[in-house]
Amino acid sequence: MKSLLPIAIVLALATAYGLWYQRTRGKVVVKSDKGLITESMIGVALGSRATLVQFSSAFCSPCRATRALLEDVTADMADVVHTEIDAEANLELVRTLDIRSTPTTLFLDRNGHEVGRAMGAPKRDQVLSAISAIR
Repeated sequence: MKSLLPIAIVLALATAYGLWYQRTRGKVVVKSDKGLITESMIGVALGSRATLVQFSSAFCSPCRATRALLEDVTADMADVVHTEIDAEANLELVRTLDIRSTPTTLFLDRNGHEVGRAMGAPKRDQVLSAISAIR
């Protein structure tokens, strides 16, 4: 009986971590510290309503899925710009903006203030609601 206790503890901890990981990935979180991100930092002009800045890495399959989703969502929106930044090639920017995993998508308003952030691959309805919340 005593040999089953460590197995039960490991299973409980692994289950708790798995549930936490699934709940936090892909969810758009509203940022409280609204830092200013300039056009020179990301290398493209900001959109007239919103800009979606996606940080990706070369061997990240969720990054490719996120890119396809964001390109599809923003294709019909003339006032929303989507850009993708290679996290490995821009480590200083990654440190400055506190990017901790890829894909991470920043939602910027027209002035470059970060109003939301999605770590992991977001869902279409989450992206659309985050864009519609930007005025």
